Amino acid sequence: MHFTLAHLSDVHLGPLPSGSATNDFALKRVIGAISWRAWRQKLHIPEIAAALVEDIKSAKPDHVAFTGDLINIAAHSEFTRGAEWLKHFGAADWISYTPGNHDAYVKVSWENGLKHWADYMDSDTRQPERFPFVRLRRNVALIGVNGATPQDLIQAGGTVGQAQLERLKIKLQDLAQRGFYRVVMIHHPPAPGLTHPLRSLSDAAELKKVIAAAGVELVLHGHNHTRSLAMLNTTPAIGVPSASMKNDGFHQPAAWNSYRIERKNSQWYTRVSIRQWNNNKTTFEPHDEFALPTKS
Repeated sequence: MHFTLAHLSDVHLGPLPSGSATNDFALKRVIGAISWRAWRQKLHIPEIAAALVEDIKSAKPDHVAFTGDLINIAAHSEFTRGAEWLKHFGAADWISYTPGNHDAYVKVSWENGLKHWADYMDSDTRQPERFPFVRLRRNVALIGVNGATPQDLIQAGGTVGQAQLERLKIKLQDLAQRGFYRVVMIHHPPAPGLTHPLRSLSDAAELKKVIAAAGVELVLHGHNHTRSLAMLNTTPAIGVPSASMKNDGFHQPAAWNSYRIERKNSQWYTRVSIRQWNNNKTTFEPHDEFALPTKS
């Protein structure tokens, strides 16, 4: 029996709520609001994100992986509205979320920020640290890694941190011994050279080593707003475009990926299907399909 996993990222939910730039003042938040109103709101279209959600629902995947940046400037009101958006999308046990840099645009307390989405980041079993979380769905394990940390004004990077890397290493080894297909979810690209240095993880090299050494079956990420496939030794790392991006001739239009995962003859088989937004038809349609290398 196969398992289907949907992957989306970078919704950048608009429009910005009233007062989001001035309430709980932070300079970076104001600059981000100016950027949003000047150009980003012309690219990230809420109706496209809504259509993507409905397209995923129609496909009825077994689970959904959402790799961050639901919001824009980490305003308190964005987190509450984001919670409503997620609830409309689907149940917390059907969607797994890992934060992006825009979810940590400025420092926000847990109570005023990510706590609103906590149900979508909960591990199946209690653990002292929230990240990395682990969710087991049949023979597939979803491992949510958090690299979202507040950055300086001109930076959009992040840091996983040594403690989280050590916990990740242990969890990946345990899940491999138990025979799970391991899907690591993180917002930023998981290796050096996959994005601009100002937009990258400070410890991307260390994360790559952990993933490559463990022989993870699949890594999912966002952040770059483009389709991408990189190999970390034998591990494919796949990025998707923004879930709300219109086709303006310069940016890749919104898309989401479906992964069909199955175990046959002691091998893992993964087939990737891409569905992309068509401006003219105002719908999502098949764009490409391909198989990933088999894994033992």
